Amino acid sequence: MAKQTDQSLLKTFKSDPHKGFDLIVSAYQERLYWHVRKMVINHDDANDIMQNVLIKVWKGLGNFRADSGLFTWLYRIATNETLTFLKQKKNKFSASITDLEGQLPGGTGSEGLITGDEIQIKLQLAVQTLPEKQRLVFNMRYFEEMKYKKMSKVLKTSEGALKASYHHAVKKIEAFISGD
Repeated sequence: MAKQTDQSLLKTFKSDPHKGFDLIVSAYQERLYWHVRKMVINHDDANDIMQNVLIKVWKGLGNFRADSGLFTWLYRIATNETLTFLKQKKNKFSASITDLEGQLPGGTGSEGLITGDEIQIKLQLAVQTLPEKQRLVFNMRYFEEMKYKKMSKVLKTSEGALKASYHHAVKKIEAFISGD
């Protein structure tokens, strides 16, 4: 099946909401899942968040005005749902780095030679120690290679603030990894 444009997806949704929604989910669900998963690490948590995202999308799609791109709108919903989840989880539990290590496959690999997987795990641990906004900005810029201009539209903040958040996040990650 050829990739459909946002306009054709929305047109299908207006004429046949169930089919249109299914097409939108097929087009964007995987990208949204991985965005959420990078922020929460745990697959079950990411699935729970995605269920909430899809419910909000279903309820709000009829009112979508297309002021921004469809994916930008979906991304914003996924980001907000993830941040809400993280705040609720933070209030319920105070996770330590040791707890986070247990969620990552293979531990931190502190013994012997370091493999690429172990470096990735250490990076994920460092990212999880960041404040929520810095973690979000770092994930969007580093992993998803999103431009600051697009991030500013998604997060509704200035490019300068995003650059500062990313800079601070990188410095904290470097300090974490080097053990400072």
